[in-house]
Amino acid sequence: MEIVRIADLLVEYGLNEAQLSQVARHLDLLLKWNARMNLTAVRDTEQIVLRHFGESLFAARELFPDPAATGSLVDVGSGAGFPGVPIAIYRPGLSVILLEAHGKKATFLKEVVRSTGLKNVRVEAVRAAEFTGVADVVTLRAVEEFASILPLSARIVRDGGRLAYLLGGLQVDDAKTVIGEEWHSERTVHFPGSTQRVLWIARRLSV
Repeated sequence: MEIVRIADLLVEYGLNEAQLSQVARHLDLLLKWNARMNLTAVRDTEQIVLRHFGESLFAARELFPDPAATGSLVDVGSGAGFPGVPIAIYRPGLSVILLEAHGKKATFLKEVVRSTGLKNVRVEAVRAAEFTGVADVVTLRAVEEFASILPLSARIVRDGGRLAYLLGGLQVDDAKTVIGEEWHSERTVHFPGSTQRVLWIARRLSV
């Protein structure tokens, strides 16, 4: 896809030329690798840009409204790199770790990081349960076994930090019950153009 078309589809995020080039490179690699391994079930290229990149950039803007934002972010089960890679592109002051235990997907992510020249991103091929660090923000997208992965992801969030979950709106109440009373549900925001998919943000209360 031409960069000018990507710019049109993501116009509301005001990406600069360098950022658009990084998005285009990520997209190109995703399309090529998806032909031989399942990185996304979405096949239409424009829908990939609107849904995967668009939702990730929306999450980035909601979480980090200041373009000069700093801090640490861990993207759990990063898979094809969403939302972690677009967030790192959009907010280059962040230090981003992509957690992906699946070997081939981790290899893909390393190629994305290398090819896009992202200096603020590193890939760790481990499960959330094996990760020993903490972060200001932890992101993840909806997964089938969220009752087990959500507490593991929440464990990575430092005191006062935030958990950002991209999921279906009907799952929010269930998610709230999973992570416990030490969390404050800050807000739930619908993604543009969607009546079902939301960004749910919760903050860990400082002890």
